[in-house]
Amino acid sequence: MSGSRVLIYLLRRDLRVLDNPVLTEISKTFQQSQHPYTHLLPIYVFAAQQIEVSGFLASGTERSPFPEARSQAGGFWRCGHHRSRFLAQSVWDVKKSLEGVGSGLEIRVGMLGQVVKHLLDTFKDDGTEVVGIWMTEEEGVEEKQEEREVKKAADAAQTEFRLWIDEKYYVDDRDVPLSNPSELPDIYTSYRKRVEPLRDAPRRTLPSPVKLPPLPPIVPPQSEPFTIPQDLEGLIAALHKPISPALGLSKPPSMPSKAASAHPFTGGETPGHDRIKHLVTCGSMTTYKDTRNGTLGPDFSTKLSAYLALGCITARQIHAYLVAFEDGTTALGKGVHGYGKGENKGTAAVRFELLWRDYFRLATRKFGPRLFRVSGFKNDTKISWRYAGGRDPKTKEQVQRFLEGATGNGFIDASMRELFLTGYTSNRLRQNVASFLAKHLGIDWRIGAEWYECLLIDYDVSSNWGNWQYNAGVGNDPRETRTFNPVKQDLVPALEDGRAGEEGAAVGGGGDGGEAPEED
Repeated sequence: MSGSRVLIYLLRRDLRVLDNPVLTEISKTFQQSQHPYTHLLPIYVFAAQQIEVSGFLASGTERSPFPEARSQAGGFWRCGHHRSRFLAQSVWDVKKSLEGVGSGLEIRVGMLGQVVKHLLDTFKDDGTEVVGIWMTEEEGVEEKQEEREVKKAADAAQTEFRLWIDEKYYVDDRDVPLSNPSELPDIYTSYRKRVEPLRDAPRRTLPSPVKLPPLPPIVPPQSEPFTIPQDLEGLIAALHKPISPALGLSKPPSMPSKAASAHPFTGGETPGHDRIKHLVTCGSMTTYKDTRNGTLGPDFSTKLSAYLALGCITARQIHAYLVAFEDGTTALGKGVHGYGKGENKGTAAVRFELLWRDYFRLATRKFGPRLFRVSGFKNDTKISWRYAGGRDPKTKEQVQRFLEGATGNGFIDASMRELFLTGYTSNRLRQNVASFLAKHLGIDWRIGAEWYECLLIDYDVSSNWGNWQYNAGVGNDPRETRTFNPVKQDLVPALEDGRAGEEGAAVGGGGDGGEAPEED
């Protein structure tokens, strides 16, 4: 391998080829007569602290060197069947897309820092030069720790380490009207007004990579005691193997006959773009403002949040599709109401919700570890929460019934059963569920946030935990006493106060715990 110069690109939640600044730069540089690397090694690591990886053990006699990937407050698996399947599909889709432009993707399990160190040590022994390690910056506490560990490994090997701006959001970091994170307003509306008009806020999407460098001739294998399946079905099976379908519930919900999921979608960049095109051509983008608070069916909301959470698509790509429809510059959506007539209330509402995702991500940047504390962003220590791990048998029983969808409230129970069986539940239901657990039962809201993390296909760390805080009264909600009445909600077709649509889930706010509130 003498003469090989390898650039390592660690993918996390940027599982796409299009509108990817890292790949655009690599493609551009590789087309030059002299380029600093001869080979590209894209790597995706199933992170052992967030996803249970014991299903990848090479044999039944081996033991995983990592603790089980369980949550802190409830002890739930951190990534259940629904989300792990969608994630595996997304990883496999980007693998195929990378192969289509001359490269590929290697899959690993473990801790990112350890995986990188193993790669660097093995390449060094083989006489292969690693010229750099690139990855996209993220805001979560664990993600920041990953970045520090990878940088430590790169520094020890005297290899360049570069963090790239995460460009999957609506407003580019370089255009955010804040000089430091502490300046983020504690009310969404105040931030929104700083970046309006929203139709003018995003940057243009980036050129598609033309050709990428090939994989190195020899790639260091997965370290023991793990092995990596060679097809998508094997990958999903390995992720599912350690996780009991009942997830520890004594009476798990069962799927009713003839029932169908409102989120029957496949993960990946390709299906993500197919979904956007469908929404434009069926008119759902135009009618979104009027339908977003629905509860049943696939098209009352966009269902784009899962694709956004993993970076299969970007918010500015959605915006670009909307602009083309509004201006009538492409044939997509021709004949649909609103085509070529400028921004309408539906497309404007989609943009409004996309900004919620930005806002919760910036709140994570501002507050850091407080995202996961029961006292929340407000550091509110006055609330006397009831804890699932305490000695009170009534609390334990209520938590179990809540998780199983057996509280006795039909609206709440329907949502919890749908969540368990499909990995999805609507924004309207999410807000009611969060309010019910935190405000009606007074139970530690983190139980709900962790359960959503386990089950939601569209889980996003900032949006999930930020939304749960919002509905628990310890986050960025100026009305701390806001409480939803689940009995009343079961009888009315829309949320009180004209609350935001699911794109707090499906596009904007992030598709998790309690979803994006709209105006205050």
